[in-house]
Amino acid sequence: MSTTSGTPQTAAALAARRASTQAALQRVQDVLAQMKRERAQVTVAAVARRAGVSRTFLYDNPQAKAAIADAATRNGTRQAQRDASHEAALEATWRERALNAEDALKAAHAEILLQRSRIGELMGQVRDLQAEWTEETIQRITSENTTLKQRVRQLTTDNRTLDERLKAARSNLRFQDRRVADLEAQLIDPTLGSSQRPSSSTTPTPST
Repeated sequence: MSTTSGTPQTAAALAARRASTQAALQRVQDVLAQMKRERAQVTVAAVARRAGVSRTFLYDNPQAKAAIADAATRNGTRQAQRDASHEAALEATWRERALNAEDALKAAHAEILLQRSRIGELMGQVRDLQAEWTEETIQRITSENTTLKQRVRQLTTDNRTLDERLKAARSNLRFQDRRVADLEAQLIDPTLGSSQRPSSSTTPTPST
């Protein structure tokens, strides 16, 4: 009699356990879908907290474990793609800055050569024709020569500043190239952990 009466109870208990497991799995699926919409980082702790289940359930239940692993992989791939797009934009900005700095540096060199040539011409005129010129003309030429020398000194200083900016831009370009290469490697192999990614705090700030 006891065996017969126990069978329905056992079946009911098993059915209740299956229903509880299915309800927990559904909550896990709902949480994963919500985290996907929010673009939130998928972790066992976060899913367990939101779904109201234990971490042991997530580790032991094959369906829950597989769903979290798949969501985490997809989340990591999307994050790597966003990081790659961001780094590509930064690289383009730095590349443009470097090209602008190179153009400005070339222009400064040309201006310095032009001013030096002009100073040489004026000095030659002063030496050759000083006896024939009036005191007023000599003073004007001397003043112009002084102004040109000041201009050359200013251009030399600007040239040095542009050269430093160009070096900084090239250094940042090399950093961005390495960063983009790392992100491309993550896109190819999504199993790379977040611990291998460079910290965002190491990304250089564009110089002005």
